[in-house]
Amino acid sequence: MARRQLNNGPVIQKEKETVAKMIAIYCRKKHHRKELCEECLDLRNYALKRLSYCRFGEKKSACSNCKVHCYSPAYRKKIKAVMRYAGPWMILYHPVFSIKHLFKK
Repeated sequence: MARRQLNNGPVIQKEKETVAKMIAIYCRKKHHRKELCEECLDLRNYALKRLSYCRFGEKKSACSNCKVHCYSPAYRKKIKAVMRYAGPWMILYHPVFSIKHLFKK
């Protein structure tokens, strides 16, 4: 079985930055931590790995629009909670990322 090529292009890197920022906001606000707790660190590592192996690479859309569910059900539930909570905060803390994400949808 051939291994999939790692995606490290500019689109994937921006997606990685965005998801990492969202998880950081979530952990800071929900878990009251300055550094990521173990659970949020695990989720961030999982999300970054999934992005690295995204089959759409530089042509990927927002994950919420994707037809392929590459997250396991448990992680999908966690990342949805993070995005639902941190999304509105992103406008305040990282407005440029928020605007770019909205246009991507």
